[in-house]
Amino acid sequence: MSTTATLKQVYKERIVPVLKKEFSYSSVMQVPVLEKIVVNQGLGLATADKKIIDVAIDELTTITGQKAVATYSKKDISNFKLRRKMPIGVMVTLRHEKMYEFLERLVRVALPRIRDFRGIDSKLDGRGNYTLGIQEQIIFPEINIDNITKILGMNITFVTSAKTDEEGYALLREFGLPFKNAKKN
Repeated sequence: MSTTATLKQVYKERIVPVLKKEFSYSSVMQVPVLEKIVVNQGLGLATADKKIIDVAIDELTTITGQKAVATYSKKDISNFKLRRKMPIGVMVTLRHEKMYEFLERLVRVALPRIRDFRGIDSKLDGRGNYTLGIQEQIIFPEINIDNITKILGMNITFVTSAKTDEEGYALLREFGLPFKNAKKN
């Protein structure tokens, strides 16, 4: 049995009943779901060095198991030496099996590898979504530290179908995200 099935099963068998009871939903269809995980790296350095984008695409593809794509600037900004349609970042949108697989690796392997890790902040965006900032890509075991030329950070956004921050927080907490000040109900 693969690990992806286990997190999906955990959601159906354990998380749905817990959230249904906690928020007193009348139907399982009201229980929020994790819709997608977006991993994004903003690379302002790429205006000077084009190779950074290629390296970042390879690293993000290795970390997530899905091909990363470059993101491009929308307009010219002369102060930043930025021209329209220049590559300035890299992103991946994960859904379904790959999303659950990535989430499990993030929670069980990558986050505990952060130095002096005491949990993540519990600030959601007001609509039940959460963005986690990571300073170093080397916390992922898929990255070979010997091949690293530059330490790059990334944002990992968890997009849920939750209507409120409380519902989104409860869903992500049940998935195992290690929040600092876990709110006890």
